[in-house]
Amino acid sequence: MRKPAKLPLEELQPYLLTPPDPPAPIDWAALFGRVAPVELEVGFGKGLFLVHQSEAYPDVDFVGVEIIRKYQLFTATRLAKRKRANVRVACADAKPFLAHCVGDATIDVLHVYFPDPWWKTRHHKRRLFTPEFAAEAFRVLKPGGRLSFATDVADYAAMVREVLAERPVWEYLPPPEEGTPAHDLDYLTNFERKARQQGTPIHRLLLRKPSPAER
Repeated sequence: MRKPAKLPLEELQPYLLTPPDPPAPIDWAALFGRVAPVELEVGFGKGLFLVHQSEAYPDVDFVGVEIIRKYQLFTATRLAKRKRANVRVACADAKPFLAHCVGDATIDVLHVYFPDPWWKTRHHKRRLFTPEFAAEAFRVLKPGGRLSFATDVADYAAMVREVLAERPVWEYLPPPEEGTPAHDLDYLTNFERKARQQGTPIHRLLLRKPSPAER
């Protein structure tokens, strides 16, 4: 992917989200200046998903959380060049961000795509998807909200299923079908593009948070 030309930081500021200090739940309507559905992506990398979705769904507001600063600025540059007013990107650790900056039942869809599998056993504690993360995901989603997950690592997918089974209030939905890409960037993320071009299977999960009356 070609690196976008740098823009002055002041041109990127409208797209950068700084977590509140001290930490507090963010008012999405105040942040975006409107009341709209809010979707949050954890670990957006180079921002392919946010760039595509913000264009496809202008009536939805998107928030991205990424721990690597250079990817925040890279993605903000892509958004600024396209003038996508319905996206904000934060440089933060997703776990404390969800715990402290996202209020109860305020997210319509939570997207988690191709998280780092942390292959070595001694590094498994660094994995994003833990029982605590699953509980936070459930908390921040609105009733009827969805958790969308994808990975190209079979063992990670199995582990996520085990974690989710510990909280059996999720409703499993059929995952989206894997269509034929219309062009070289017609993928969820750069990781998906690489995996599919190499013939690596993608494991997808789509879950819904039932309303209290449905549990």
